[in-house]
Amino acid sequence: MIIALGADHGGYALKEAVKAHLLRRGIEFIDFGSHSGDRCDYPDMALPVATAVVEGRCERGLLFCGTGIGISIAANKMPGVRAAVCSDSYSAKYTRLHNDANILCLGGRVVGEGLALDLVDLFLDTEFEGGRHADRIAKITNIEQAL
Repeated sequence: MIIALGADHGGYALKEAVKAHLLRRGIEFIDFGSHSGDRCDYPDMALPVATAVVEGRCERGLLFCGTGIGISIAANKMPGVRAAVCSDSYSAKYTRLHNDANILCLGGRVVGEGLALDLVDLFLDTEFEGGRHADRIAKITNIEQAL
């Protein structure tokens, strides 16, 4: 599994903590930036991660900004992306199980490091349940294709 990572300045520190965690777990990743805590714009960080996931170069993505919201909005503009902002364990698990989310968005000013690592683990370790949920994902895909 290869994970795409991206963050603006508000999520940079949390992204760096998650990178260290992924290394400890032996999970490969591509860091699309930012590569410092200098101010940058979250849409610029969301685009390469969303592209890598949609094109299949990375299986899933992790995005970080101050709240997780802005970067999730930007990522969700890319057809094929199902990015979810999560700040609790239940949501992180069920966004994979039921929604087949392919990008997890976390807020560096909202979620502490310990919780963030737990959420990342749940997101990466939970598989999509399929079944009736696959029908719903197909409806989302139909909406994207109709636009």
